[in-house]
Amino acid sequence: MEEIVWQGRFITAKRDGKWEYVSRARNIEAAVILAVDDGHVLLVEQYRVPLGARCLELPAGLVGDERDGETVLAAAARELEEETGYRAARITPVGRFASSPGMISETFTLVRAEGLTRVGDGGGIEDEQIVVHRVPLSEVSQFVAGRQAAGAVLDVKLLLLLGGTILAGQ
Repeated sequence: MEEIVWQGRFITAKRDGKWEYVSRARNIEAAVILAVDDGHVLLVEQYRVPLGARCLELPAGLVGDERDGETVLAAAARELEEETGYRAARITPVGRFASSPGMISETFTLVRAEGLTRVGDGGGIEDEQIVVHRVPLSEVSQFVAGRQAAGAVLDVKLLLLLGGTILAGQ
């Protein structure tokens, strides 16, 4: 039987038998955006307090954290524009995934954004200070290695872009 051990504004620590795990408050989920256009992918980099470091990621954000009834596609479009300054002509769902299912109940829906038009600077809201990177697909591995060498932590979702290189042993 699930019990709440502690609850904050954004997360809830739970126990179910021997399992202890964390979930998002109000069962909020996330949208992660694979924004590919003209042979380039959009990546974002920002400081993440739990890591104590900058993290290189795909653009992403919470669904319905500030707008009740918000859809995944609407949240993805909003977050893409807020974080990167790009608007997509098409956003297509790819699937629902879990990044650390033994510890966190959070899931995210991966979407593909295409037909990108730059409409602003991006950078996120308030104090997010997001840096936007538009990287040629053919140079993703080298770019990621460079950011990692500079101290950035890599979000696990970047494996989507690095899978072929890793499997090839490069």
